[in-house]
Amino acid sequence: MVDFPVWINNPIWDYVAVAYFLALWLGYSIFAKRMAVTSHCLASILHVHRVWWMQRMLKREVRVADAALLANLERNVNFFASTTMLVIAALLTVLTSKYDFTIFENSGLGSENSQLKLFTLLAIMVYAFFSFTWSLRQFGFGSVLMGAAPDVNQTSISAKQRKEYAYSTAQVLDQASHAFNYGLRAYYYALASITWFIHPIAFMFATTWVVVVLYRREFHSKPVNVMVMDIDILKAKEENKVV
Repeated sequence: MVDFPVWINNPIWDYVAVAYFLALWLGYSIFAKRMAVTSHCLASILHVHRVWWMQRMLKREVRVADAALLANLERNVNFFASTTMLVIAALLTVLTSKYDFTIFENSGLGSENSQLKLFTLLAIMVYAFFSFTWSLRQFGFGSVLMGAAPDVNQTSISAKQRKEYAYSTAQVLDQASHAFNYGLRAYYYALASITWFIHPIAFMFATTWVVVVLYRREFHSKPVNVMVMDIDILKAKEENKVV
């Protein structure tokens, strides 16, 4: 058995870790939402592309490809929703079984509040499930709007109305994607919470690492830089700057 300093096993670390975890999760969500308004990120760039996608969809007579793309997005969300249900079932099985929650006692770090830690992980996965299912429903709304889109030769719809319809449909798809993103973030945080079984300090380090990874991927990843270039190219074409 490894001997650790007394202060490491102080129960106060559990409360500090939970507070730190919630602060970073909520804080980053607010930060990312505000930063998306003033700077380029995956959310803001994809919003522009969705608007252009819907505008071009309205100009096409055959929209089979658009429907297939939307169905593919729904399949991705459905996969995560189904997987989340399996994880929730597994966690409930552990919580309701005669599981020995003192498995970590010999580590020298203790195993207090093991059931609380499992309940926390369960709560995160339940949140992820609600996010994925809400995303799935909103993609369904988008499918309805795409099916109800006016035909190319429908003269009763003005150009302004078409533009507004495209923007509204893109907004619905945008909200569906945001819900999907929240569910994915919950998976990241759930992985961080697993380290809580080792020690609350490890939990705090893992949470910090997750936030750093999320920030780099959403604001400074290579796909962000490439898609920003795509936006500039499409804007230049629309302004007849590129032949």
